[in-house]
Amino acid sequence: MRVQINICENLKSMGVFVFYTEVYDVTVVKSGVKELDDEIAKLEEMYKGKDPETLKEDPVVRAYRDFFWRIGIDPTKIRPSGEALRRRLYRGGKMPRINNVVDSGNIASLVTLVPIGLYDIDKIKGNLKIVMSEGNEIFYDLGKKDPERLSKGIPIMIDEEKKVLHIYPHRDSKLTSITEITKDVLVMGAGVSGVPKDQVKKAITMTASYIVSFAKGKWSGEISEA
Repeated sequence: MRVQINICENLKSMGVFVFYTEVYDVTVVKSGVKELDDEIAKLEEMYKGKDPETLKEDPVVRAYRDFFWRIGIDPTKIRPSGEALRRRLYRGGKMPRINNVVDSGNIASLVTLVPIGLYDIDKIKGNLKIVMSEGNEIFYDLGKKDPERLSKGIPIMIDEEKKVLHIYPHRDSKLTSITEITKDVLVMGAGVSGVPKDQVKKAITMTASYIVSFAKGKWSGEISEA
């Protein structure tokens, strides 16, 4: 694989782990993939009308919530991504639609409750590390106009140029976002203590398989763990 991920020891001791893989030669489009539309419509119907309060009893949801509390985030205000998608559909909402690659990751996160990160490999410099922020790093949030400066002690993923590409396990940077010129994609499943490793591996396998199906990607099936 073109990119390796390493995790610092203090985050490993907190139970942080990832599985990751790479899918090549994707064709990114914003709409017009009937098979993807059909899959999302099926999932929207399947999850509609369920009680959101049952989610707090799910052990995977609980594990991510516990980790959020440990890093100073209130998970009742900022939800782990898989839980947020489930709640949205339980209440009759629609899946957010970005493009066929990002939508593939969102489907996997919805089904497995595991946060999925997707990164344009050509925008990454060297290998990646998941470390604690030292403070004052600049982060370009995917959903916000202006950059922000980070405080000390936040789990982040950086490349060899020290660019912050991810705040673990819930926010990605626009610096490596998937666009219509993206060709090669790094898929990362974010694990924390209490989440079965098989669940995280399943999430990235599902994502990669969907990218092959919905974005004509090429995938060897190779998966790495950190």
